[in-house]
Amino acid sequence: MQFDDAPIGIFDSGFGGLTVAREVIKALPEESVIFYGDRAHCPYGPRDPEEVKGFVLKICQWLVNRNVKMIVIACNTATAAGLEAAQQAFDIPIIGVVEPGARAAARATRNRRVGVIATKGTVESGVYTKAIRNIDAGITVFSTATPRFVEIAELGIRMAKGPIENYTSLASKVYIRPEFQEIAQDYLDPLRRSEIDTLVLGCTHFPLLKALIGGVVGSHVKLISSAKEVSLDCKDLLTRREALAQPGHIPIYQFASSDPDVEEFASFGERVLRMSLGQVEFAPLG
Repeated sequence: MQFDDAPIGIFDSGFGGLTVAREVIKALPEESVIFYGDRAHCPYGPRDPEEVKGFVLKICQWLVNRNVKMIVIACNTATAAGLEAAQQAFDIPIIGVVEPGARAAARATRNRRVGVIATKGTVESGVYTKAIRNIDAGITVFSTATPRFVEIAELGIRMAKGPIENYTSLASKVYIRPEFQEIAQDYLDPLRRSEIDTLVLGCTHFPLLKALIGGVVGSHVKLISSAKEVSLDCKDLLTRREALAQPGHIPIYQFASSDPDVEEFASFGERVLRMSLGQVEFAPLG
């Protein structure tokens, strides 16, 4: 059996991809991780797909220069815009978050009516509809852009002040504020009326809002987060390629941001990951 102690590279337009990093660290506790958050260009959702593809290729190059053994594009918009180009440009495995989420949704639905909430860029790309229907052409997909959910997710992290160990309960109280519930109902009521039984959280920020979203769509609707599915795909891919870290390997976690305010990144990150991020590197995307 061969082993590879090189790190896994993970990136996102901002903080949301840390939910993916959290699941990868949980599933593969001996693997080192380098996470890059492109805060300087966040959000990707409203941007032109060609521009986003350019960001994806630059970040992948940055990670390849750090000798990562695989890359996870932990952003739905970036996956839709740049996954294919990145896979063609680099000779290490690169996976996105769309296919694992689509696969989980197709398996979960019973009435074959699946909702997708995501950024404008992801919805307009039609990438989830295509991925889900490639698995089961009989599934009807209802997609809705929910751009303000990114804003709410990040605002909630800022508002949930207090000890990290109490973060989950603090955040839950923040996210169920009446003004946030009103926005959620405006976005989600049409999907509820479409009688979906499964809802894909098509942005890596959205798992932070599970309590808010679940409270509007109802407990009978299964919420699909691609983060856990991606971590299982990472484990499977590295196992098959005999590229897992050696047993007992002590992992190193590194974090970088394209925004000079690395202290804010560290503050957000420690709440999502429930651990200290240490020194976050300022790495402009140039």
